[in-house]
Amino acid sequence: MARFVNKPSTIADAFTEPRWPPRRYHYYYVRGKLASDPLYPGVVAALRGCDAPLLDLGCGIGLLAHALRADGQALRYAGVDFDAGKIAVAKAAADRAKLAGVAFATCDLLRERPSHRGSVALLDVLQYLPGEAQERVLDDAIAMLEPGSRLVVRSGLHDDNARGRTTRMVDRLANAIGWMRSGPLCYPKQEWFERKLANAGLAADFRPLHGRTPFNNWLIVATR
Repeated sequence: MARFVNKPSTIADAFTEPRWPPRRYHYYYVRGKLASDPLYPGVVAALRGCDAPLLDLGCGIGLLAHALRADGQALRYAGVDFDAGKIAVAKAAADRAKLAGVAFATCDLLRERPSHRGSVALLDVLQYLPGEAQERVLDDAIAMLEPGSRLVVRSGLHDDNARGRTTRMVDRLANAIGWMRSGPLCYPKQEWFERKLANAGLAADFRPLHGRTPFNNWLIVATR
């Protein structure tokens, strides 16, 4: 079990802005996220034992960096996101928590990808990209992998069941309230992932990452 699972407030403290009274929106978001979403326990477990540098594409407020350090993983981490506001929050929280070996930058994945060799994380990102961009981003992520490194993807999959419909509804709501700057565009199919990863010669593992949530989220881990 990840070491941070039972202590979400320890990580969340870094996301409290030091004002009077302090701003605590991100504090409560982080606490709720860590307490209810199986994403971070699943991802840190998938990366455990791998010390390759990690590029987090679409890192948001940088929560994965905190989860990795709380789990005792010291691998070098770089996070990029096109939302400059979230990157500012990520940098400030990492500074407050004194995270070593962590860097953040603004990057629009529709236009460019950073230069990187090592592991790659794509967490709840692909559904916000149009189909052609999904192809390019996944191809580029695969090309970044070195022997022994890992590609870790969390994504909702295209499926017309109750979980699929709930996932689409909540993703649209996140855009409507301003948490996500764009709405979901195209949910990938499992067959698409399987074909892309097999063609690249990667061994891949697919497993549901629903936890106690109603969403159709899956964890995909591929290694070269």
